Amino acid sequence: MALMLKNGDVNVSTSDQVERTSNGFQKHFGSVPDIIVRCPGRVNLIGEHTDYNDGFVLPIALPFETLIAASSSEDGQMKLISEGFGSAQFSLEDNPMGTSGWGRYIHGMGSLLVGPESGSLGWNGYISSSIPMGANLSSSAALEIAAGVVFKHLGALEITLTEIALVGQRVENEFIGVRSGIMDQIACALSQRGSALLLDCLTLQTSMISIPEDSAVVIMDTGTRRELRSSEYNKRRESCESAALDLGIPSLRNASIEDIANLSNQTLKRRARHVVSENDRVRKVVKAFSMGDSLTAGQLFSDSHLSLRDDYEVSGPALDRIVEVALGAPGCFGARMTGGGFAGSAVALVSRDKIHNFCGYVKTNFAAPKTQPAESSVMLYPVDAREGVSVL
Repeated sequence: MALMLKNGDVNVSTSDQVERTSNGFQKHFGSVPDIIVRCPGRVNLIGEHTDYNDGFVLPIALPFETLIAASSSEDGQMKLISEGFGSAQFSLEDNPMGTSGWGRYIHGMGSLLVGPESGSLGWNGYISSSIPMGANLSSSAALEIAAGVVFKHLGALEITLTEIALVGQRVENEFIGVRSGIMDQIACALSQRGSALLLDCLTLQTSMISIPEDSAVVIMDTGTRRELRSSEYNKRRESCESAALDLGIPSLRNASIEDIANLSNQTLKRRARHVVSENDRVRKVVKAFSMGDSLTAGQLFSDSHLSLRDDYEVSGPALDRIVEVALGAPGCFGARMTGGGFAGSAVALVSRDKIHNFCGYVKTNFAAPKTQPAESSVMLYPVDAREGVSVL
């Protein structure tokens, strides 16, 4: 287990990562970068699988970050080095589907932001990241938003962060094949330090929500991994669209619990019940936070997990087990799986003065089930909310 604590927060030295990224750029490209952009990952506190249903979500940005050091290229080509993940080279005149791996995210952003007619807008980039890969903490969205901001500045593009976030969602949907909603990109782009971000995924209206001072967020990475495209993720969205169509409404945001009773298909009824009840839980957590009521908020976290496990069926053996262990740990108000599901991470709301005891208990008592072996040992990260993307 990795337990990194400093005043109740993850001890990540941004300055060290900035220096390392800048030095990496200079080593590979022989000059000082024109710009360094940082973008955090995110963890969703509550509001799971509601974003693509025009619902409500409550994420925070993390102290884990993706950094891109970049300068305009003289030949208009994109030449990219990713620390630990190799290189990518392409022209924006090419189809992004011809670029494989992580490079497709950046190629897709450039293609949609500046278009193939701007193939001369190329840049050299060196990329580093402290975001755990595959842990449902939005490493891909952080890469998209960071790259979008590089394009914005080097290309002098008149575009807002919200517009960059919407382009990032299109990259996921059109080039990666994941029919995800807008939460990840908005959280990475617009979050503020010290607050959770309440997002209305229909209007894109945001509000900053304070987390009770006596409470801390702990991410619990089970070490298990899954691939969104080969999971049931896209099928869940299709089920929600079918349920909305059967009810004659634009999306499940417009449904009530009473409406769901009219669905004859039992699978669609369960999927819709999760979405409607989860939207309600988001609102109730926001109210509980405003009253400093961590007990109620924690119970809503736990209720969310049961709904995701039983009605939406996107949990997994490791996620169920770590939530069970967390709920028995000292100082735990509540816990739930977070992100797309099936594997990866859960999140717990914990009494701030019990963080060490909580983490020690989970470390001692959690092991990935034999039915879902972990690729690595459990990692526990107490985190505080950080700000969204910025130029350093």
